Amino acid sequence: MTVRFGLVGCGVMGSDHARILRSDIAGAELVAVQDKDWGRAKRVAGDRCRIHADPEQLIVDPGVDAIVIASPDATHAPLTLAAIAAGKPVLCEKPMASNLDEARSIVDAEIAAGRQLVQIGFMRRFDPGYRAMRAAVKAGTLGNPLFLHCIHRNAVGPDYVTSDLVLANSSVHEIDISRYVLGEDHARVRVIRARSSRKAPNRQPLMMVLETMSGVVVSVEAFLDAQYGYDVQGELVCEEGTLSLDPHPPVRSRVGGSDGHAVETDWVGRFADAYRCQLRDFVAALDGGRFLGSSAWDGYVASLTAEAALRALRTGETIAVESGDRPAFYDALG
Repeated sequence: MTVRFGLVGCGVMGSDHARILRSDIAGAELVAVQDKDWGRAKRVAGDRCRIHADPEQLIVDPGVDAIVIASPDATHAPLTLAAIAAGKPVLCEKPMASNLDEARSIVDAEIAAGRQLVQIGFMRRFDPGYRAMRAAVKAGTLGNPLFLHCIHRNAVGPDYVTSDLVLANSSVHEIDISRYVLGEDHARVRVIRARSSRKAPNRQPLMMVLETMSGVVVSVEAFLDAQYGYDVQGELVCEEGTLSLDPHPPVRSRVGGSDGHAVETDWVGRFADAYRCQLRDFVAALDGGRFLGSSAWDGYVASLTAEAALRALRTGETIAVESGDRPAFYDALG
């Protein structure tokens, strides 16, 4: 079976999804694209697929079987709802929605549709390091988990990114991946501000501290202006040992009096394998398999937890995370 994909959004993430679909995914074909910038859409489409002027037009195109949404954040919820209404599976980049009402409406629409159609692009669930951590927790090979330490650094963040957006657009990855690794929801969150870097006086590096239902402590350093590159680190601390991510490339260099390895410039390079596996497994799910990535419910809980973290940032208090019971529809998905 060949899955015919339509892509909404041809920016950094959209163009990378297009490249992966064309070069690395058996059983997938990119047949249509849309972007508000026609020139950008043309560059991604080339002479190999059609261009739609309107995203809703692409979604209802009878020649499109599945949708990838990589357009601006504010469009994610409306377009995901349109895909559900059209009965088409959709891989939507994070965040799933701009607010909790939108996020909940996606959950409700998918449940009403009666089958899983939505996967959220939290690609770290497909990274081999995080998967090894999850396997260790499930197997209990290192005893009970006690801490999960996370570091999320960018070289230089865009000027428009405020401290609020550091949580909503960057740390939301750690919110989702810590739920995945530990296999449980968060109970409460607090956020500590560091002083601003001279490189970015308009925002502050943040330390988010989450506590899970069973008492595991998750620390998240979010620093968008580290200057030296894109760096994601993680250490799972258990009763009988630890597991750490190893983001180092397979080679190291000795040149000019230094001995070391290059640091990725952005997330596309650091998580290249994860992005490829995400799309490969999404296609496999459409061919009779099971969705292995973040569900619409996971996207909703991530948004809800990020909202609690934003309240913690503004008030300086510890805020409870109250996601409620997971609908039985999602329990059945595993």
